[in-house]
Amino acid sequence: MVSRSDSAGPAHQCRPNRISAIAATLARRADTVWVDVLGGGDEICTILFLDGPDARNSLLLRDLPATPAVQSWTSHILLRVFPAAFDWSGGLLTEGELAGLRTEHSAPDVRPGLQPVDHALVAALIEDGRASDADLARRADTTPLTARRRLEALVDNQVLRLATEVDLARLGIRTEALLWITVAPGGLEETGRRLSRHPQVRFASATTGATNLLVAVAATDLDALYHFVSDTIGALPHISTLEVTPLLSGVKRTGLVRPGSL
Repeated sequence: MVSRSDSAGPAHQCRPNRISAIAATLARRADTVWVDVLGGGDEICTILFLDGPDARNSLLLRDLPATPAVQSWTSHILLRVFPAAFDWSGGLLTEGELAGLRTEHSAPDVRPGLQPVDHALVAALIEDGRASDADLARRADTTPLTARRRLEALVDNQVLRLATEVDLARLGIRTEALLWITVAPGGLEETGRRLSRHPQVRFASATTGATNLLVAVAATDLDALYHFVSDTIGALPHISTLEVTPLLSGVKRTGLVRPGSL
């Protein structure tokens, strides 16, 4: 467990008539990254970045038990997020088109420490990812030139990663699911990396719990999801069990509450 920040993915089973209110409450938390309504409409899956063990314990031992509509929950730690899925394109662009959009940055051997102004810039960007240099400077009590240079340094050193959240239905993608996969320990790294590079995979992480690999998949329809499970997952050698959970509604993605979801 990382001392500075823990990534956790609790799944909550809730009273169906309170599912929307609970999902909205979770989405409004600053530490939630993804909030999805699952399965039969009585489960929520949440990915959080928690500021150490105290924040984790407050959530699991205080906040959730104090919510009567939450009937049960399980919690897992994300041991390793496979980064290739951050380059997700849904298979909708050619390699040439993708290459034209990419900016090549080699990962630094040692990332420089954050300056006080950086924390203010990050906080401002969390609230408004489209903020101008002047807006960022005002929030960080600095000049627009300094704000732009510090922001460029944070991106170049991969402290900040830019992400765009889109309505997948506009891309013809109408089926999403979480795959809870059990992989032989010796094949976990290979399997996670291979799946994270697949054009239908939006997220892949090794986790604690009964299964050890969590994969979020986007497909055009149920038939495409079936073929992903049968052809892609079925061809991998180290997998022993698989559970597929459909996503009914995405409430929050990459830290952004989706319009009309609450």
